[in-house]
Amino acid sequence: MRSARYREIAGDLRRQLVAGDLGPGRLLPSEAELGAAYAASRVTVRKALELLRDEGLLTSRQGVGWQPALDPLRQTLGRLGTIEAQLTDAGIASTRRILDFGFVTAPARVRRVLDARRVLEVRRLNLADDAPFARVTVWCDERLGRQLSLDDVERSSFYELLDVELGGATQTIGAAGATKSDAELLGVAAGSPVLLCVRVTSDRAGRAVLMSEHVFPAHRTEFVVDLAHVERSIAPNGLRLVE
Repeated sequence: MRSARYREIAGDLRRQLVAGDLGPGRLLPSEAELGAAYAASRVTVRKALELLRDEGLLTSRQGVGWQPALDPLRQTLGRLGTIEAQLTDAGIASTRRILDFGFVTAPARVRRVLDARRVLEVRRLNLADDAPFARVTVWCDERLGRQLSLDDVERSSFYELLDVELGGATQTIGAAGATKSDAELLGVAAGSPVLLCVRVTSDRAGRAVLMSEHVFPAHRTEFVVDLAHVERSIAPNGLRLVE
């Protein structure tokens, strides 16, 4: 007995997913394009895709499309640290690729935070098991950055490199759409959902010494906050209205 057409399509896509032919985080062709490729109706293609979603192989986002499913990379926010260190602890190979390294006039928002006219700006791509998961830009005062080299920031965290006793950090996380540049770096579609994290790290005296911007593809990352005490309100901890 001939199997249902949608199962045949699902089987072919499943083989491609397992073989890695459909790269993690990348969009599948549209339903219309798949319909043309398989000479099948859009209803049949949708049924095949939904079958693979039920198997946990695909995810879909309204207005974005279908993507191979991945286990999210998790970062706990209960302490000052890097997601790279947490990935390493979890047995995931974490590497970085430096995209830009240089001293520049501080962007207006960075100047306001760091109170510095000139800053070291480092832009990099972070990878987990060789797959991109974050575009990161870090700024520090030129006086602190003068002691650092390209090799330093490629190998180590700023937290380990700066000759400053760190106090703590303020981290703000919001939602955004991937810019064309970030989309190309992260292997996602332009405009697809990303988590935008801005972190300001201070020294023991409370002076801001580092500012960083992290862009994470939303389908690959999630942030987890451990609450030591359950408050009476069930509203998310730290939630505030954006003016």
